[in-house]
Amino acid sequence: MPVGFHRIILAQFLSALADNALLIVAIALLHSQGEPAWWVPMLKLAFNLFFVVLAPFTGVLADAWPKGRIMGWMNGIKLLAVLGMLMQVHPVLAYAVAGLGAAAYAPAKYGLITELVPAPQLVAANAWIELSVVGAALLGVTLGGALISPLMTTWMAPWPVLQVALLLVAAIYLAAAWVQFKVPDTGWRHTPATVRPQQLVADFWQAHRQLWRDAQGGVSLAVTTLFWGIGAVLQLAVLRWAGEVLQWRLDQAAVMQAVVALGVLAGAGVAGRWVPLARARRVLPLGMLLGLLTCGVAQLTEPWLAVPALVLLGAVGGLLVVPMNALLQHRGQQLFSAGRSIAVQGFNENLSVLLMLAAYAGVLRFEVPMPALMTGMGLLVALAMGWVWRWRAATPLSRPPACQP
Repeated sequence: MPVGFHRIILAQFLSALADNALLIVAIALLHSQGEPAWWVPMLKLAFNLFFVVLAPFTGVLADAWPKGRIMGWMNGIKLLAVLGMLMQVHPVLAYAVAGLGAAAYAPAKYGLITELVPAPQLVAANAWIELSVVGAALLGVTLGGALISPLMTTWMAPWPVLQVALLLVAAIYLAAAWVQFKVPDTGWRHTPATVRPQQLVADFWQAHRQLWRDAQGGVSLAVTTLFWGIGAVLQLAVLRWAGEVLQWRLDQAAVMQAVVALGVLAGAGVAGRWVPLARARRVLPLGMLLGLLTCGVAQLTEPWLAVPALVLLGAVGGLLVVPMNALLQHRGQQLFSAGRSIAVQGFNENLSVLLMLAAYAGVLRFEVPMPALMTGMGLLVALAMGWVWRWRAATPLSRPPACQP
């Protein structure tokens, strides 16, 4: 891999580690304040809102400035979210500030990868990113669960355990920012012809339509949009399922998220090693398998059965999403620019997250049992992925444009 690539991976790992630990601590804060269960998905809704609202502008920002510096400053914004929680700001509002930083962070991160890494290595590069993201998720939720566990509460007495947890998360964000400022500048810039908001929005929607209408871009965008929407719900549903079905505490239930993350690590590693970019669309049938596995997991009531099933679920998800991400990034860069394509991708994926989480919060409001909810979600995934597979079969491969902007 090119010089600086592994520094990006380390920076990404630290930032995602803090993000996931902060989510668990924020859930614990909501519980300590006596908020009802449907407030938990509101955390993710608030976090992802800026990905949608700011999508026309974050891609332009990532293309016009050194991406490593943008990543560093965005971690500074996430640090403000932690400070807000320490100052008794409502967890949902504070977590929304963290989402503001993440919204500008993502186009810079993925755009920098496409600038550094040649196309034949993009699947392998995305596997590295996914390994760092999922490894950080695995350790992050485990760290968050450990920080709020009864053992930690006893050990830290008389110190307030949630405040200590937030200080540790803040320290991780600072470390991530320091590493990101060391990421080399590729020198690549794409200055927009105008900075007028109306024109930027119009340019964004033009790129949005172009990517959806493209053969490779449209199929891969459909898969990643559905995957991340369902994945956001599944992240919270697994926590509640473990509490409702297995009767586990929050810190114990966080282990189930780590189990899924282990599976994604394995699937991402297999994809990076054995799925070349030219054959990325061959993994599409795994989407239907992902949905059916979700239905199966929902019926389990014993941890010794649930753990291997969740590992398999994560592995199928990692094997599906890594090639699709690589194909989407490659095609988006061919069509317009790295930052703009990632912004379009982020807009669609996070709009899916918002809609899915809003539906999930509504279902929780009416106290639908978790096994029934997860079964319905799995069937939705299987049917939708089956439709995308048929769409792919009827869509010929597109040729790259003759020139690049």
